[in-house]
Amino acid sequence: MPPTRQAVVQLQPQDNLAVACRPLRRGETIRVAGRDLTIHDAVNLGHKVATTDVKKGEPLRKYGQIIGFAKADIPAGTHIHVHNCSADAFERDYAYSSAIPSPPRPSEPRTFKGYERPDGRVGTRNYIAVISTVNCSASTSKYITARISDGVLKDFPNIDGVLPITHKGGCGLQYDGPDHRQLARTLAGFARHPNIGAYLLVGLGCEVGQASHLIQSQKLVQVEGVQQGSETAGPPVITIQDAGGIAKTVEAGMKALLELLPRANDVKRRDVPASKLVLGMNCGGSDGNSGVTANPALGVASDLLVPQGGTSILGETPEIYGAEHLLTRRALSRSIGEALVERIKWWEWYTGVFGAEINNNPTPGNKEGGLTTIYEKSLGAIAKGGSTALTAVYQYAEPVTAKGLVVMDTPGFDPVSMTGIVAGGANVCVFTTGRGSVYGCKPSPCIKVATNTPLYERMEPDMDINAGVILEGASVEEVGRQIFERILRVASGEKTKSEVQGIGEEEFASWSLGPTL
Repeated sequence: MPPTRQAVVQLQPQDNLAVACRPLRRGETIRVAGRDLTIHDAVNLGHKVATTDVKKGEPLRKYGQIIGFAKADIPAGTHIHVHNCSADAFERDYAYSSAIPSPPRPSEPRTFKGYERPDGRVGTRNYIAVISTVNCSASTSKYITARISDGVLKDFPNIDGVLPITHKGGCGLQYDGPDHRQLARTLAGFARHPNIGAYLLVGLGCEVGQASHLIQSQKLVQVEGVQQGSETAGPPVITIQDAGGIAKTVEAGMKALLELLPRANDVKRRDVPASKLVLGMNCGGSDGNSGVTANPALGVASDLLVPQGGTSILGETPEIYGAEHLLTRRALSRSIGEALVERIKWWEWYTGVFGAEINNNPTPGNKEGGLTTIYEKSLGAIAKGGSTALTAVYQYAEPVTAKGLVVMDTPGFDPVSMTGIVAGGANVCVFTTGRGSVYGCKPSPCIKVATNTPLYERMEPDMDINAGVILEGASVEEVGRQIFERILRVASGEKTKSEVQGIGEEEFASWSLGPTL
């Protein structure tokens, strides 16, 4: 690992703390903002140290924003963490649309090689999906896909694979209630996803989540050519009870797939504008440097995509909490900003119903990596959204049609969040991590960015990009451009580390809102 050029980074002049770029030893003296600072406690990489004396009850600031309040007097040079920092409530000024950024200047048009679909969207991959309507048909769906061997697929070089979409839901919920509609919306998002060339629905037969309800409520149709069927015909559906059991369902599914393979294969990559990219952004296993390195670098990549006419999706609403006032200022209209705040208020209600607190969001791993409060985590997380205007707010798994930076209301739990974002249409994803998430995301390729060099070196087979070089002197802009160029290459077919290892078939996890009946 190259030597770190600085001991700490103070992100804004008004901050009263700094973030460790390397482990700090008790008793050593470092330079911060032109002054000497003696370290009172050992401070690990990504953790915070007070740069000035902070009185009990005074706010602690990082990114120039409040991340918590001192539980006791904190002398300069003291480690700041859960033992002396609390996430007390405080008022935020939403100042709707008061700081709308100027539209980004058009840049040199960029392209990638993608699969054009009849509806105008573009796929970065070309999968066939076997979609289980209920947990009861999950194993059968996997058995069907397992019958399509590599030997069969070698005759269809334009198909990336046959993907089982399975889950633990589909029954024990209110018919046509919020959970049922949300699951249907999520499954439909995968069925009509631009990275899915054809699909098959597999059910049990007696479940609440009937295939007929899914098809009718979501207006699922077969699409001639690259995607299957015709405008009037429904997609192929097989139910275990009607087919006569698992073995017969597998045979029927195998037959259906063999009919779909030639049609789904009849497509080739072509040069298309980068405006056809829908970027899904997520952070998981975050640490204290996520908001210093990888997330702001991804924000630069988003800022490069938006002028191309593309879309960037920022999710994880509980990890926007406490920082939403920075996004409402950038909202193109007051109604867009109010839609975000409505989701924030909903989350306060939702967590309260179960006796939980949003500040419970940071995990033990987050805290070990230096994150102390949800406010700190959120301020670092929204850095993924770059600096462009907020153009829309979407419900979970709702089809994303707006251009520019949008927010989708998803939980902070990564598989559930990414499932909604992909269902919304993200055809390529970037996932930042400081602790070492090994997440994959079929059918959308997922680029993983490490926030620090020790993590990258330890888990290099799983990490695509090392943003830790920012702590060693590289610029955020430089790494952001690296991420953007990787997005274009991956969208054109270059495999991510997750794809090389075959990761991504177990990660579908739709968000269940209510009780299991």
